[in-house]
Amino acid sequence: MNIEPHFSSNKQDWGTPQKFFNCLDSEFHFTLDPCASEWNAKCKRYYTYDQNGLIQSWDNEVIFCNPPYNEVGKWIEKASKTKALTVVLTFARTDVKWWHTWVYDKTINRFRDNVEVRFIQGRLKFENQYGKTNPAPTPSCLIIFHNNN
Repeated sequence: MNIEPHFSSNKQDWGTPQKFFNCLDSEFHFTLDPCASEWNAKCKRYYTYDQNGLIQSWDNEVIFCNPPYNEVGKWIEKASKTKALTVVLTFARTDVKWWHTWVYDKTINRFRDNVEVRFIQGRLKFENQYGKTNPAPTPSCLIIFHNNN
């Protein structure tokens, strides 16, 4: 079995399906998309690749984050440390280091106190800037960091 396609992508800016985002936004009322491009930003306020949302403040915002999969660990770490409610859409990969560092505490065999995980049934179809859709190569999940205290 060739698993290489599951770990790489030539494009890192596939957009979140609008209908899926709208359902989340009606629940969370997002104020910032920190890793967007001009064409795929989901919030009025967003940071592009050149603005580097990893070095910007997210404090006191309600964040929607669909990070580039080749750097997802950096975005998960930022989400876990910022003072904001942050919803990260990413692949459901429970075997990677960042999962066990920032999401799941294996010493107590449960998710960290400030973390909620929602697994998504089926494969989301992400969008490119020309309207083409492509199913995710792996299952997805939402990791919600409740750090807005």
